[in-house]
Amino acid sequence: MIGAIAGDIAGSVHEFSGTKTKDFELFPPDCFFTDDTVLTVALADTILTGTPYVENLVEFRRLYPWAGYGGSFLSWASGRDHRPYGSYGNGAAMRISPAGFAFDDLETVLVKAREFTAVTHDHPEGIKGGMAAAACVFLARTGSSKDAIRDYVEREFGYDLSLHTDEIRPLYEFDESCQGTVPQAIRAFYDSTGFEDALRTAISLGGDADTLACITGGIAQAFYGVPEWIESRVYGILDERLAGIARRFSKRFCGR
Repeated sequence: MIGAIAGDIAGSVHEFSGTKTKDFELFPPDCFFTDDTVLTVALADTILTGTPYVENLVEFRRLYPWAGYGGSFLSWASGRDHRPYGSYGNGAAMRISPAGFAFDDLETVLVKAREFTAVTHDHPEGIKGGMAAAACVFLARTGSSKDAIRDYVEREFGYDLSLHTDEIRPLYEFDESCQGTVPQAIRAFYDSTGFEDALRTAISLGGDADTLACITGGIAQAFYGVPEWIESRVYGILDERLAGIARRFSKRFCGR
């Protein structure tokens, strides 16, 4: 999970800049965590404590009202009607990485990913995006090769992962949908040479950078691990509440 948070923070200053290079300072002084981190940690807390995810989504939005939520989610979390609202936005996939780390078999990961996603993003594309991202984390942490992960995603979810990121980058634009973010984030992981390179590759596509790197970072953590200097930098940016939950989750489910 800390890999997803690292991606969010690294991508935070690139979200609307259309960055098309991997040559940038990974954690500049003005980087910050966004709603991607807040809602990922909210899910981690749900898994740790059993607090219903809807309740945590509402509460964490209240605790971090400035984190940059999408308009539909903000209306949902601020209102009284907490039924799902049919979204296929990429928020479904950016917050789901804890599900890929916490459960011991793929079938359970998929069931839980669907459950956690559908509380808000109950559109088929939203559910597919959340399930695909969680499955990639699980497969990566349980020893699957990159080729096996790619083949599984193409077969089970129908995403086209054939284009290299160097082919995607020139024409790719900001896209807040699952179907326009999740395949690209997975391909950024596939084309990477290590954890840091995975974040840089995702951000360099020039799209919704924090969310792309958040999704990629969760998968990359499961496959490569997170360098200690990156983990230390991330914990230094999080506040005490978020860092505490992330540390407890990581100790229980990620071995550190």
